[in-house]
Parts: sequence; structure tokens; C-alpha cells
Amino acid sequence: MHGMTRPLRPFARLLTGLALTALAGAAPAAGDPQLPALGASLEQLTISGVSSGGYMAVQFQVAHSALVRGAGVLAAGPYECATGSMWRALNNCMNPGSGARTPSAEQTLARVREEAEAGSIDPPAGLSDDRVWVFSGGADRTVERPVVDALLDFYRRVLPADAIRFVEVGEAGHAMMSVADPQANACDTSEPPFINRCGDLDAAGELLAHLVGPLEPRSTAPAGEMLAFDQHAFTKLAPIELSLADRGYVFIPAACREGGCRVHVAFHGCRQGEAQAGRRFVDGAGYNEWADSNRLIVLYPQVRPRSGFAWGSLRWVYNPKGCWDWWGYADPDYATRNGGQIRAVRAMLERLAAPLPPLPER
Repeated sequence: MHGMTRPLRPFARLLTGLALTALAGAAPAAGDPQLPALGASLEQLTISGVSSGGYMAVQFQVAHSALVRGAGVLAAGPYECATGSMWRALNNCMNPGSGARTPSAEQTLARVREEAEAGSIDPPAGLSDDRVWVFSGGADRTVERPVVDALLDFYRRVLPADAIRFVEVGEAGHAMMSVADPQANACDTSEPPFINRCGDLDAAGELLAHLVGPLEPRSTAPAGEMLAFDQHAFTKLAPIELSLADRGYVFIPAACREGGCRVHVAFHGCRQGEAQAGRRFVDGAGYNEWADSNRLIVLYPQVRPRSGFAWGSLRWVYNPKGCWDWWGYADPDYATRNGGQIRAVRAMLERLAAPLPPLPER
């Protein structure tokens, strides 16, 4: 009681100031519009990602297996491989060697069943009608082939053989393989912006064709709109608390303004978000050219780097390379429907699927 009349000590004043700043930080970013309601169809939802984005794609697919119909995974491993440990993430799930092994398919399946029985993810039976496209580069020393093999072994336990397509390019490094970025790195490169040119390999086109079905030819000059949108509306906390960026992107073909389009979610990898690579991934990964001619909305949610405490936050979040959370840096439920990042992306999808506004408001 007596303390209520005393002046705040310096550290207490600092905490109070940070807390007030955190509340202020929850306000929407000025200048970015809201993600539009487009009457999109989520019945054939597909997702993909590279590196940490590949792990995120697997997590989202398993957590929402009743919703997702296909996943493209480049340079990533099995569901909840790290089991909440950064050490396991760096060793078992990237460069397994002596004393560090990737989880077996049986271990992964047991983990999936455990989470499903707890009600934190959809029942694994929802995976049975999915299609998957998996890629590994022979020159990739970031996420090595045994890790990708562990993912394939898991998929072979839950999917029919013809639903799985595996592509390996011996000379390819750790990156997204694209023909859309005119400044793409050489095929064997594993350097920012992690977009490589490997001959005519068009990963976005190949994975979409396998996941979605036959496609119309890609547009050479997409006429759709690349819209930046405010991500604040999809997080209970300020986005920075989850290492999410203030804004994400969505590519909207002109025809999709009338509703009924399918949706694909593309998760960038570490150091590929806008904060570190500008728009290289959203413009150059290769999805937009196919989406434009195939009535496909592409959602590009964004993560930003964070090292420990951030201005306006009382939470310690260590994500210096701007990776998606596949080892638990944001919250312990990171790989389930209750994970902050997964919940945010799910909310974005619900917004895209919301009915179109009346004509005068469009």
C-alpha cells in the first residue's frame, strides 16, 4: 500500500514505459490497407515454402490437414522436427551428424497423433487426400538430404505414392528455384536472396501443377495487383511480438476481384522477408506469373528479424535471420493450430474468403 505513493524506481519506470509503448505498437501501420475480402474459395487451399518457410508449410499443412489440399516443400524436414529446441533445429533438422539424427517417420507420426489426440491439430486422416511436391538441392549444405528424406519417409506413411513428387537437382544450393527473377543467383549458390536460376527449373510452376492440377500457360507480364496489407488485424499482440512484420503481401489477379478464386500461401525463407530482401521473394519467386493466368490468389505473409528484446516489447524473442517459427521462438504452440503465427495466417485466409462487399463499396 505504501508503495503506491512512492515515485517509480528507474527500472520500474522503464518497464512501464515499455508496456505503454507496446500497447501503442498494437495500432495498425499507417499507410497499409486492410487485406480485402475477396470471396475466395478455400476448398482447394495449397501452400508452399522454402527453408524455414518449408518447415512452416509442413506445420500449417499438418495442423490444418482438414483444410489444406497440398504442400510444396523446398529444403525442409518433417513436422515438429525440432520439438521446441533450437539446438535440435540447428543439428537434427539441418545438418544431422554424429549424435544428431532426424526423427524417423514412426516418431513423427507418433508426434502427429499425440498432438491430434490433444486436440491441438486436425486428425492426421485429413492428410490422406493431400498432394505434396518436395525439393532438395545436392549442393545444399544448410538443410541436408537426410532431413528431406525424413520428410519424404513421413509422407510415404500417410499419402499414396502417386501423390508425392520428389525433385532433386544435384548442383542446386539452398534456395528457391525460379525463372522469374532476372537477377537470380547461380544454381549452386546458397546466399541471399536465396533465389537461384537452375536452367529452366520453375519450382513455383512445377509445384502448382502437381498440387492444383493442369494449368493455363504462365503470364509473361502479370496484370494482377500486388497489394501490401496491414498484418496487425490478424494478431492478438502487436506483430513484432511474434516476429511478424507490420505488413504482408497478396497477389490478386484481376479476375479474382469478382470472387471464387483459389488461394495459395507462399512462405518465404530466412533472410527472404521484405525487411532483409525487399520484394525479391514476392516479385521473383515465380508464383505470380502462374497465378495471373489461373485465377489463383497468392498470399505472402511476412516475418521480420528480431534479436531478443525489441523496442516496445517485454518479450524475449530471438529470431535474428527473420525465419518462420519452426523451433518455438515465438510460443510453445508454434506447430499447432494455437501457434501465434499459424493463427495469424489462418485469420488472413478467413479474411480472403469473406464475402465480397456490396458492389457500390468495391
